[in-house]
Amino acid sequence: MTESTPRVGEPLAQVKGWCPGALRPMAASDGLVVRIRPPAGRLSMAQAQGIAALAQRHASPWLELTNRANLQLRGVGAACHAPLLDGLRGLGLLDEDAASEARRNVQVQPLWTEGDVTHGLALRLGEWLAGRDAPVLPTKFGFAVDTGAAPCLREAHADIRLERHADGVLVYADGADSGVVVAPQAAPRRALDLARWFLGAGGAPEGRGRMAALLGRCALPAEWRQTPVPAHAVPAPGPGPQAPGPIVSLAFGLVRASTLAALGACGALRLTPWRSLLVEGAARLPEGAELITDPLDARLRVAACTGAPGCEQAWAPTRDLALALASAVGPGQLLHVSGCSKGCAHPTAATTIVATRRGFDFIRFGTAAGAPDHHGLDLPALEQLLQQETAHAARV
Repeated sequence: MTESTPRVGEPLAQVKGWCPGALRPMAASDGLVVRIRPPAGRLSMAQAQGIAALAQRHASPWLELTNRANLQLRGVGAACHAPLLDGLRGLGLLDEDAASEARRNVQVQPLWTEGDVTHGLALRLGEWLAGRDAPVLPTKFGFAVDTGAAPCLREAHADIRLERHADGVLVYADGADSGVVVAPQAAPRRALDLARWFLGAGGAPEGRGRMAALLGRCALPAEWRQTPVPAHAVPAPGPGPQAPGPIVSLAFGLVRASTLAALGACGALRLTPWRSLLVEGAARLPEGAELITDPLDARLRVAACTGAPGCEQAWAPTRDLALALASAVGPGQLLHVSGCSKGCAHPTAATTIVATRRGFDFIRFGTAAGAPDHHGLDLPALEQLLQQETAHAARV
């Protein structure tokens, strides 16, 4: 366990350094947190509806979509964990063991269509990672299968990236400007070869580490610097129609179990790292207050963690505050409200508000662990400051 940067007069926020799974849940103030990693980032209609039923029976009726494109159940009682696992096993959503589950961190470009290599490639990569001879990687080490017409996962957290190339699949290290092109069937093996190089080069000396950090102090071998990474990429798609089906966003990634079941009745679901769902082939979507179908909805401009009381490290509730401030956030901007200095909901730089024991700190542009520009603010002061920042950004 590590600790984040402290604020004056406050205890250090504890960073667990690992993500929960189904077989290795994480304890929280509201019960166990159980994370489901769907193979290739896709839930069949039966799986989506089955998870919804399990949540209603064994967990909180609200599920969370994470920024790693996983689905998370909260509020699971200790006595409910075993029957929940039995249910997930029956749905084909349980790994052989916790170690295999932890290695299978694969995010998948959700815009793939039938006939392209994405879905099959992601499935094969997940199978290789779950194998007993797979390298033992840090639990946050991840892979992005971004083999659509143009990459759209460049901003998603990943250490090894696989993208479409005219001659096959480009496999490269996150933070590198070149990689190697291989045939699609060889891409999973080569991705694991790159992961083994990461370990052999000292990328995780204490069981933790990220690829980009290693490249800051260690050069890639020539074999991984053969083909330039194209500069062209497309932005993450917001809510609206797409070729495989409509995308619907979720406020804070939260979806009621009943809404998940209704979405699953419309089509198979593809999970995205942008806390949204693609509903395959759906002609229409169900009703649900948490569903966002308008790309201009102000709720898309705010991110917030669980906050108090669900997280024992949070100093205040976060999501109601984020909603209260959403209208003051300008189009194209993002406000991150964090219950502590860990910044779980949005670990990269943004306009950030951090709860403390003395009120809220305001960081003009940075992460939750950064140095505040203003200390100890209340809601009216935050609203005024945010409106000033938005007006300044509009003038610039």
